[in-house]
Amino acid sequence: MTNWRWWICSLLFIATTVNYLDRQVLSLTYKEFIAPEFHWTDADYGTITSLFSIFYAIACLFAGKFVDWMGTKKGYLIAIGVWSLGAVMHAGCGVATTWFVDGVDNVAALRAVEAGSNVALAIATTSVYLFLLCRGILALGESGNFPAAIKTTAEYFPKKDRAFATSIFNAGASVGALAAPLLIPPLAKNLGWEWAFIIIGGLGFLWMFLWQFMYDKPEKSKHVNEAELEYIHQDDADSGSSAGMTADSHSGQAQRDPESEKSIPMLQCFRYRQTWSFAVGKFLTDGVWWFFLFWAPAYFQDQFNAPASSPLGQGLIFTLYLIVTVVSLFGGYLPKLFVEKKGMHPYSGRMLAMLIFAFFPLVALAAQPLGGMSAWWPAILIGIAGAGHQAWSANIFSTVGDMFPKSTIASITGIGAMAGGIGSMIIQKVAGNLFTYAEGQGAAFHFMGFEGKPAGYFIMFCFCGVAYLLAWVIMKSLVPKYKPVELK
Repeated sequence: MTNWRWWICSLLFIATTVNYLDRQVLSLTYKEFIAPEFHWTDADYGTITSLFSIFYAIACLFAGKFVDWMGTKKGYLIAIGVWSLGAVMHAGCGVATTWFVDGVDNVAALRAVEAGSNVALAIATTSVYLFLLCRGILALGESGNFPAAIKTTAEYFPKKDRAFATSIFNAGASVGALAAPLLIPPLAKNLGWEWAFIIIGGLGFLWMFLWQFMYDKPEKSKHVNEAELEYIHQDDADSGSSAGMTADSHSGQAQRDPESEKSIPMLQCFRYRQTWSFAVGKFLTDGVWWFFLFWAPAYFQDQFNAPASSPLGQGLIFTLYLIVTVVSLFGGYLPKLFVEKKGMHPYSGRMLAMLIFAFFPLVALAAQPLGGMSAWWPAILIGIAGAGHQAWSANIFSTVGDMFPKSTIASITGIGAMAGGIGSMIIQKVAGNLFTYAEGQGAAFHFMGFEGKPAGYFIMFCFCGVAYLLAWVIMKSLVPKYKPVELK
């Protein structure tokens, strides 16, 4: 058997890594480089991250349908091209700000403006709008990544392997976050924060070249032999259904053609409990991961005076995502173990694995209390919580392939991603306003023994800890047992 499916999976991994590198540039340059230059507060940053989330959410609603319509190859190419363009555009926000603010002739003069002055307020307001424009383009392109990747996984892997394949490419999120503190702060410190956006954003254009020449549908790929094609389509053979079956180009045997299957109209997707189960799971948990992604660098600088460009800051962030990367790889293997060793149904094995991983984020409840002993404790505990999310994420994505036909997978994934984006928007906005308010109140704001901004962080960690168990209970209530959507 050939193993071309794993080469395709590696491309998905690289794309997701680039995706999260692009997403991390702002969070790793915000506190140390961008905020002083543009006179931002945490509320400004919270506005940018929350609106990025809602831009992403709205785009996701249409991105899945766009990928289903354009096809996996063209849809993915367009998506990564758009988000790479948006990433690079951030570098021009400083120059563009000087065009709109009177009395500021060059970028160097932005930082020299007196804090709290009317000019500083004008700089902050103008730059926020410019960054929102760039984040909107970034969100538009990034919204296509997971619908296209999940659709590709469904094309190239049987159901029992999809969670494992998804966990591999989804590990690109944590690998991107792992590489980010080693790459981005040094680039920003030595070349300027603008070059961090340009260099990291340019990686996506290189990926487009690889995808153009390596990807094709397995039925048409010259790199996939008969044995691998038969393995890929084993679920179709087991179903015994003749709907959507065509003769493949390798062996002449009947195989299911995803493009010949009937697709579910967008509005009709919302009639199914399975859609709402996936959407609720994403709504309650995606924002937790994005909170860690967007706010961890600021947290370490605020709480432990460890900027992202300092050795301590880099070490803390690297340790956090190293734990995420290593532990989360087991996320997709666990349901595979349940299916092959315990004889469980793939969906049942996936839900059991998700319940186990839902307990991991509970350790975030101890991050703030143990932070009084050492900064390394929050890094380790947030890393474990993040690993739980990535393992959870690999499995919740695969439930879509379990319950929906391949022709509709990208659309359902887009709906779930939209729900996750809305949840993230709420969390980011609440966090930004909460931190600004708590910092201003000082000792007057307290929560369970913590005062000021530390109390605000502890409130956020408490929600992050319990979100996954709540999501699992609701998902299980909506779809108590395996029930695939059948089209008539």
